[in-house]
Amino acid sequence: MSYQRLVIACLVLTAGCAAQPQRDPARSGSVAGGAVVGQVAGGEVLAPGVVLLRGAFVPGKQPDGNTVMLAGDDGWVVVDSGRHAAHTQRIIDVASASGRPVTAIVNTHWHLDHVSGNAVLRRTYPGVAVHASGAIEQALQGFLAEYRKQLQAMIESGAGDAAQTAAWRDEVARIDAGAELVPDVPVTGVGERSVAGRRVELGLARDAVTGGDVWLFDPATRILVAGDLVTLPVPLFDTACPEQWRAELAELESVAFETLVPGHGRPLDRAELGRYRRAFEELLRCAGGTADARQCIDGWMTGASGLFEAAEEKLARSLLEYYIGQILRAPVEMRTKYCKS
Repeated sequence: MSYQRLVIACLVLTAGCAAQPQRDPARSGSVAGGAVVGQVAGGEVLAPGVVLLRGAFVPGKQPDGNTVMLAGDDGWVVVDSGRHAAHTQRIIDVASASGRPVTAIVNTHWHLDHVSGNAVLRRTYPGVAVHASGAIEQALQGFLAEYRKQLQAMIESGAGDAAQTAAWRDEVARIDAGAELVPDVPVTGVGERSVAGRRVELGLARDAVTGGDVWLFDPATRILVAGDLVTLPVPLFDTACPEQWRAELAELESVAFETLVPGHGRPLDRAELGRYRRAFEELLRCAGGTADARQCIDGWMTGASGLFEAAEEKLARSLLEYYIGQILRAPVEMRTKYCKS
């Protein structure tokens, strides 16, 4: 597997900016559809006690995934902790401004742009509990171990400038955090539980985007945090089992949500998830046939139109060209590499 493929799998590109401060996340208005209804320092208020910190894309740098913070009786629940120190600091800033500690982390999956902040949050808030699937343990022995070898080879080759080499070293350090990234509380299926004193439902999709993708549904606000089961501007297939992912998207639609927060991109409403799922299914159908790849890409761009910014269209086309050629039309052993069942 090439260095480029390994990087794409863990560094999902996205766009998004931090909002300007306005009001306390625990006291802001209600959510309707996929709309943002308020702002707080460094983030967007989706509902009372629910804050979205979008993963910011800075050209030339690796991105962070979206973070959602939910206020519980015992403190904040942080869903995905980002990659960079600046993103994790935004989490700490929201918690500090509210006077509530972070007492629980839920990781939707093991990609580094969603789990790397765990180490900083564990040190800042001793005793914080991490809820996640056990898939990261296999990734640390497999995919991430190989990724580390390739990063180390790039560092030793002297191929990068000072800034690039520093970024590669930072990435190695994130992988080396290992034990600080794994869960204390395993998620092994679908069920309700109290997390930081807030009643939520956690679900588990096996062998979809990764070996174990956790989603969180908050019944009080009808917000569903989907992680990379939904990503914009395109689905990211590097560590995925495409057919199982298709099935899990249908399962997501059965959850009684009003607003869905993807792993990357803006919040969606129910109708928009339906459009995303239909575009996903059409992409797999087209890629599985003999149509020109450009026709498949055009189909996605039409089906998912309006779900992401026009400025992301070039990125979307580039990624889909890669996925169709290198994964969706690869030999069967490559297409099904991450399909365990």
